Amino acid sequence: MPQLAAFPKAFLDSLCVDGSIPLRQWIDMSATLDVDGLEFYSGFLDLKDIRNWPMFRNMVEDQGRSIPMLCCSPDFTHPDPEFRKRQIELEKHWIDMTVGLGGRFCRVLSGQRRPEVTRNDGLRYATECIQQCLPYAADRGITLILENHYKDGYWTFPEFAQKMDVFCELIGCITAPNFGVNYDPSNTIFAGEDPLELLRRVKDRVVTMHASDRYLAHGTIEDLRRQEDVIGYAKLLRHGVIGQGLNDYDAIFTELRSVGFDGWISIEDGVDGMEQLRQSVIFLRDKIRAHWPGLETVGKVV
Repeated sequence: MPQLAAFPKAFLDSLCVDGSIPLRQWIDMSATLDVDGLEFYSGFLDLKDIRNWPMFRNMVEDQGRSIPMLCCSPDFTHPDPEFRKRQIELEKHWIDMTVGLGGRFCRVLSGQRRPEVTRNDGLRYATECIQQCLPYAADRGITLILENHYKDGYWTFPEFAQKMDVFCELIGCITAPNFGVNYDPSNTIFAGEDPLELLRRVKDRVVTMHASDRYLAHGTIEDLRRQEDVIGYAKLLRHGVIGQGLNDYDAIFTELRSVGFDGWISIEDGVDGMEQLRQSVIFLRDKIRAHWPGLETVGKVV
C-alpha cells in the first residue's frame, strides 16, 4: 500500500530563505499529521552543514517516521557545458544528502526552458547529465526520480520538459533500473494537458508521486502562460486542499493500482497552513483505503 509523506510547501521561504522557521520546528509541527514520512528540500538552510544530516534523520526516525524523498532542482539545460558540469556535481551532493537523511529517492529535473536552447539540444543536455548521475546514485542505493514539473519556485523559466511529449521522450532515453518518474498530476494541468493521459503513458515507470490539487485564482491557462517567465510561481496559480481542485484522484489511483504501485505519495499542498495540510492527509488516507482495500496503512494515529 502507498505510504504518505508531507512536504512543507507553506513554509519554504521560512525554511530556505530567511530561516524564520528552523527545520527542527517543522519536524515537530508535522508530528501532528497522520503521515509516514517527510519529504525534505535540498534548499533547507539547516541542511547546509553536512554534520546536521544524521541529526535530522534521527529526529524524524525517533517519531516513528522516515525521510524517503529529497526534492531538489538540478538545471541541466544550460548551454554552457561548465554550468552543466557544476549542476551534475550539485546533484551528486544532493544524492549524498539523500543517503545522509536515510532516503531512497532523489529528484532530478531537466532544467529551465531557456528560449535560446532548442528542443533537441535540451533533450541531449538533460539526458547526458542525468545519465552521468545515475551510476553515482546506484552505488549509493538511490533511485533518481524525474518529475513532470511546472517550475521550481526559485527559477525564472518553466521546466524544459513541462510538455507531455518532451517529458515522455526524455524518459524514453533513460532505461537505468534506478531511474523512474515522480508523477505530479497538477503540473500536467498547468501545461494545458490531461494528467490522466500522461499517467497512462508513464504509469509503468512511476515510483513516487506528488499529491497536489491546484486551481487558478482567476483567469485562464493562457493567462498563466503569459506569467511563466518570471522568477518563481505565477501569482494566479494556487495550491489548495487535495480533493477540492481540478484532479480526479479516483481515476488517478485506479491507474496506479492497475500497475501495482505501492510507493510514496508526498503531499505538496497546504500553502495556507497546517489545517489545509491536515485536510489533504485525511482525504488521501480515505482514498488510499478505498483503492487498496484490505491493506493496512502504516500511518500514525493522532
